[in-house]
Amino acid sequence: MDVFEKCFAFTRADEVKAQGLYPYFHAIEENEGPVVSVYGKKMIMAGSNNYLGLTAHPKVKEAAHNAINKYGTGCSGSRYLTGTLDLHNELEARLAKFLGTEAVLLFSTGFQTALGIISTIAQKGDVIISDKENHACIVSGAMMAKGAFAEFKRYKHNDMEDLERVLQSIPDSAGRFIVTDGVFSVTGEIVNLPELAAIAEKYGARVLVDDAHSTGVIGTGGRGTHSYFGMDVKQNLVMGTFSKTFASLGGFVGGPERVINYLKHNSPAIIFSASPTPASCAATLAALDILEEQPELVDKLIWNANYMRAGFKQLGFHIVESKTAIVPVIVGQVEIAFVFWRKLFDKGVFVNAFIPPGVPPNMSMMRTSYMASHEKEHLDKILEVFAEVGRELGLIS
Repeated sequence: MDVFEKCFAFTRADEVKAQGLYPYFHAIEENEGPVVSVYGKKMIMAGSNNYLGLTAHPKVKEAAHNAINKYGTGCSGSRYLTGTLDLHNELEARLAKFLGTEAVLLFSTGFQTALGIISTIAQKGDVIISDKENHACIVSGAMMAKGAFAEFKRYKHNDMEDLERVLQSIPDSAGRFIVTDGVFSVTGEIVNLPELAAIAEKYGARVLVDDAHSTGVIGTGGRGTHSYFGMDVKQNLVMGTFSKTFASLGGFVGGPERVINYLKHNSPAIIFSASPTPASCAATLAALDILEEQPELVDKLIWNANYMRAGFKQLGFHIVESKTAIVPVIVGQVEIAFVFWRKLFDKGVFVNAFIPPGVPPNMSMMRTSYMASHEKEHLDKILEVFAEVGRELGLIS
């Protein structure tokens, strides 16, 4: 059989494009934070993960420019060999202090971070235990580890009784590694970390929390899920990304120094990948400076998201409740989701259409997300457009 046969047979995207309803890969021509330009048209961005609105911040852009002038555009090597800059060491030290971990290690992307941690920590005889709604990077990391003869088990979403059931099925001789999103990227829900941590301790399991959508969003000054619950992070691993609140590109893991040291010398994702670019590191450092100097940005972000939650509910929409920057609006069937997205787009609001298998059947949604830089006029316009489209499609009265 021709391995390309499946590629030639895939026509679903072409069919949706032909209907004028394709919601993906639309190029943004200018990005000013809450307002972007697409096809020459100004639109309100209500789907970005630029949670603190720092991608266009003058200090962040200046830092990136200065880093390019000093170091050039790339490192041309892995951290293990010739690709370590003083910027990398500075950023690792700053993040460790910010998060309250013993040490931090940088990766080149957030997705790669999960692959590099999970496939290195979990080896033959170990078991990865994963929430069923974890991000794809966690699933991919677990599948890589499975290829190296680790086991991969899942428990029901945020269901601590089911987590304990899974742990009880694992022999005492096996190493147990629980991996979970801190804030789940589709729904914005927060993991029940206090109970998860208590169960992990009971069964001698170690924990990795993915704070990609938590850092800069929840916790004291945006310090993430552990901080949100008033918990000590030092015994766990916490990972995150620079592509959201830190307005850049790359990833990190923080945790016990001995574990970080092991990853540093054993993770193929570190040893065989070029290191994060100078501009990426400098932009992240500048964003971290702003976050530490202006923690009120986190409060503004959550205020904006809460305003939208209340507004959608008042209009009669069904949303997924959370306390984060993500506000999913459920529209139901895939076909409705595509039409809903297109009508929003035509009226100047850019959101994300999530459909199965990324969400359960009949749970297609407009995944909206908010920034600290959204002003009330932006938010009210989004609600106005959603109301118009929702009534037109019969989803609200």
